[in-house]
Amino acid sequence: MQKRVTIYTDGSCSGNPGPGGWAAILMFGEHERVITGYEKQTTNNRMELAAVIEALAVMKEPVHARVHTDSAYIANAFNQNWIEDWLRRGWKTSNKKPVKNRDLWERLIELTKTHTVEFVKVKGHTDDDINNRVDGLAVMALEDGRRG
Repeated sequence: MQKRVTIYTDGSCSGNPGPGGWAAILMFGEHERVITGYEKQTTNNRMELAAVIEALAVMKEPVHARVHTDSAYIANAFNQNWIEDWLRRGWKTSNKKPVKNRDLWERLIELTKTHTVEFVKVKGHTDDDINNRVDGLAVMALEDGRRG
């Protein structure tokens, strides 16, 4: 039986495009791990995706991950089958335009083949303490990266 891991992720960007930060909080039982990162020139959506990718990539074995994200972009891509539609159309959106961030989507799809992943859409900047915390960590990663 796979371990069940709860993950909260968030991305932050100043300018969009501009410098960006991402963060993830991984929780398993009483254990918690925080990971963060920074990119000099990126977009908010790329940072949201990076947070999920990096969180799943640090797992040493396949897990059942429940990923909480305030990104409708990510949650809808999985929960509303956008990805299946993109693949069927040869990585094109419903407007026949190329899917943005394809490189990151492909990496994330590969990780969902290793892990059992459930995506939970949460409201950002509300009363979800863990989501607010991961948001602050993503902003801090952005600020630390700009100073760094």
